[in-house]
Amino acid sequence: MAQLAIKYTRGQLEILDQLKLPHAEEYDHIFSSTDAWHAIREMRTRGAPAIAIVAALALAVELVNLKISPVAEEVKVFVIEKLDYLATSRPTAVNLADAARKLRKTMEEAAAKEDANGESIREAYVNAAEKMLVDDVSDNENIGKHGAEWIVKNTEAGRKGQVSMLTHCNTGSLATAGYGTALGVIRSLHANGTLKHAFCTETRPYNQGSRLTAFELVHDQIPATLITDSMAAALLRLRGPTENIAGIVVGADRVAANGDTANKIGTYSLAILAKYHGVKFLVAAPRTTIDLQTKTGDDIVIEERPGKEVTLIKGPRHDGVTLDLGVVETVSIAASGIDIWNPAFDVTPHELIDGIITEVGVVERDGNGAFHLEQLFEADGLQERRSTT
Repeated sequence: MAQLAIKYTRGQLEILDQLKLPHAEEYDHIFSSTDAWHAIREMRTRGAPAIAIVAALALAVELVNLKISPVAEEVKVFVIEKLDYLATSRPTAVNLADAARKLRKTMEEAAAKEDANGESIREAYVNAAEKMLVDDVSDNENIGKHGAEWIVKNTEAGRKGQVSMLTHCNTGSLATAGYGTALGVIRSLHANGTLKHAFCTETRPYNQGSRLTAFELVHDQIPATLITDSMAAALLRLRGPTENIAGIVVGADRVAANGDTANKIGTYSLAILAKYHGVKFLVAAPRTTIDLQTKTGDDIVIEERPGKEVTLIKGPRHDGVTLDLGVVETVSIAASGIDIWNPAFDVTPHELIDGIITEVGVVERDGNGAFHLEQLFEADGLQERRSTT
């Protein structure tokens, strides 16, 4: 069973503090939208799908435990103000804005009913937020299924036998409501007996790969190896054939209408490496990550984070033999006074992406090299998409 990052029952929410992983597993109680905003901003909870779910559920918990007004319009305004506030915690991840848009629409529809009151507005919101939690797990499992099947059928390595995959950052159960997106694809390959080996990058500067993805792979007993970010090219060149590496699969924080994808810094360089070495480069993400209102990657706002994330590393003391989990130290690894540039994400051009794996299937570029992502929403009547402004 995958490690849960989110524990929820009506009126109560706990999140796994991912800053303390992999050495300590501690859950923080989230009582309000303010608690959630800080947890998301501080990256105690992270991953585009997970932060949307945590934000939505935190406000649900706040509403359940709050003495609310009997007036429907007052409760609706309160909820919308909180949603707008929560959406500012991580601007690049579109899932958060999408969740806020959907919940806002739920509020407006509930308030428009003739018999609407404060309690009915509260119930409508809580039910909608809880449904997002359930739907995210189901969507992730379908992403894993579609991705695994595509890799086996559409890669040279897949036609040879068990495949190996490289992944970046953390896209597993810790980054979602459960199972994961890109790591969900690897989980599905493993469950089907078609995975030979998984490789994960450490993902500097925040080390989500070494701290979180490696933690999940060990937890699930999936055969895996950790590499530094700068080893990816050597891995593909020296061990690609012997390990039967089929490709690189990553998650996404926002996918533009043309397929350009914003993801954790370092993703763009991996896409270039995949192209050069002739392996597939795949993006795994639910449709909530696709933003048809953002035409290209040039329009995506890239979050920049504090320089200290690059210059400082925090962890338990190691005496040369064992870890002392009772003593946590912060260590400087850079020259004092050096200037720091720390963009949290980069944008991979759609030309470098072989497929975008969603819960309804894998989209490939057409003969002219273009993605047609709008087709993902036509099948079930979701042509109308959000505006994230």
